Amino acid sequence: MKSEKNDMPADIDFSKGVRGLHHIPPGAKVLMPVSIEKGVWEYFSGKAEQRGVELSELVTEVLKRDMEINEALK
Repeated sequence: MKSEKNDMPADIDFSKGVRGLHHIPPGAKVLMPVSIEKGVWEYFSGKAEQRGVELSELVTEVLKRDMEINEALK
């Protein structure tokens, strides 16, 4: 059952709004918590340690490569 009541004001004041407040510039590093399976974490943690890089750097590299592959297959 849809309510007929409209709680939205007729006019909204955006005069104190800030343009781009939540914009993330291209190339910026963003902390994104993600959940992955323990085995996947162990695998990539070991590979990152072998290569002497941070886990986030290795995972970013792998995801970028996967993006390139997916784009090439379109």
